[in-house]
Amino acid sequence: MRKAERREDTLTNRYDARAGWVPGRRVVLGGKRTAAGVCVPRHGLPGLLRLACVLAACVFAGQPAAHAAGKKQKPSEVTYTPMPLDSGFGPLDLSAPPLPPEQIIARFTAQESAFRAALDHYTYRRAVTVQTIDDDNKVDGQYYEVDDVIFDPDGRRTERVVQAPPNTLQRITMSPADFQDIQQRLPFVLTKEDAGQYNVSYVGREKVDEVLCYVFDVAPKQMEKGKRYFQGRIWVDSEAMQIVITNGKNVPDDLRKGHEDLSPPFTTYRQQVDGKYWFPTYTKGEGILHFSGGNGYLGQDVHIREVVKYTDYKQFGSEFKILYNGQEQPVKPQQ
Repeated sequence: MRKAERREDTLTNRYDARAGWVPGRRVVLGGKRTAAGVCVPRHGLPGLLRLACVLAACVFAGQPAAHAAGKKQKPSEVTYTPMPLDSGFGPLDLSAPPLPPEQIIARFTAQESAFRAALDHYTYRRAVTVQTIDDDNKVDGQYYEVDDVIFDPDGRRTERVVQAPPNTLQRITMSPADFQDIQQRLPFVLTKEDAGQYNVSYVGREKVDEVLCYVFDVAPKQMEKGKRYFQGRIWVDSEAMQIVITNGKNVPDDLRKGHEDLSPPFTTYRQQVDGKYWFPTYTKGEGILHFSGGNGYLGQDVHIREVVKYTDYKQFGSEFKILYNGQEQPVKPQQ
């Protein structure tokens, strides 16, 4: 997220950005399927994302001051205050697990790979709320959009806008990285194909409500330019061998003055939807974003809150009907 520029047409961005889109439907041309099954363009994001102004640099409390000067972040240098855990988390058992950690990691990352493949055959609804909070803890700006993540008549993944009231955010704006996080990284999936990019360290066992979980800390081994990663802690169901809770942050933030683009820590919860896999159902992120000052402008702290809800999971198959503008569309099998 980036700090909003002072301009009169801030609230017209949605209208201008949608020029060229099919009314009521997001169209992706030349796209490819991402890890979470969401389609994004090969040559950049849709107009809304390209034209959006970007949230100014924000550094969370306790983050080294050198980062604000534009220093490139290394995995060991990324620090943040994670989202607090609720009362459903029991005491952490630090004793050795019944299986070697390497074997647990191999099993759950293989299961995560199977889940990612399964998710590519599901449709669902995603509701995104991003709010700025004033000093009286009241909402003073909001971005809200509801999208159906579906398949087009050719069987390709796409998104259809269901509800999008006027965007009233004035102190910050949504950046392309924010939309990519919402589509791809908030519902974090750690597959066996991606596991080699991360250091995955066993922490212990912990009961969350009635689910006994293995707990791991996850951090990228290296951060390549232009790519973002997850850093934080995951809880893995000891029986289903699948991630059920993610608590951490997407990294790195862009901390260059004049180009700062940062994000809050978040927690994502999953639930069993089909009796087999744990699907993301709820994400909450919140924090104080510290925007640095510069030549002719002051720094600013902005309290933001982000909530993403995932509902209405339905498996896409031969008996599934696609409705667009009230008309049933022919369905072609996926290639």
